[in-house]
Amino acid sequence: MAVPKKKTSKARRDKRRTHKVLTEPTVVTCAKCGEPVRPHHLCEKCGTYNGRQIKAIKE
Repeated sequence: MAVPKKKTSKARRDKRRTHKVLTEPTVVTCAKCGEPVRPHHLCEKCGTYNGRQIKAIKE
């Protein structure tokens, strides 16, 4: 089993962990209804994607 020869310093340990951070999901507004949606996803409220009606929504 591999055993480290020297203690890893706090600076080196933290440098390795710099990319492990949570980020907020990107949100854009729907062009038709103005609801917040994720980019490149279908709007669940009005059923449009890229300006086209994709899904029929019951009102």
